[in-house]
Amino acid sequence: MVIERTSTKTVIRIPTSMMTFMEVQDLLDYLFYREVTLKSKATQKDVNQLAKSVKKGWWEANKDKFLKDEHHRS
Repeated sequence: MVIERTSTKTVIRIPTSMMTFMEVQDLLDYLFYREVTLKSKATQKDVNQLAKSVKKGWWEANKDKFLKDEHHRS
């Protein structure tokens, strides 16, 4: 592995034998996550509340489908 650093960027060269394509993609996804959350002022409490709200909204939108399926199995 080779790491080069300039005044504006860091370049990482990884041998193809070291990581699978999916592992590289996971690493890039993590780096993208870090980039978009770097300037966030959200607290963990804010994140937890948002996750709870999203889950509740998803369940409200989809519960009939799941409950209907459950009634048909009985």
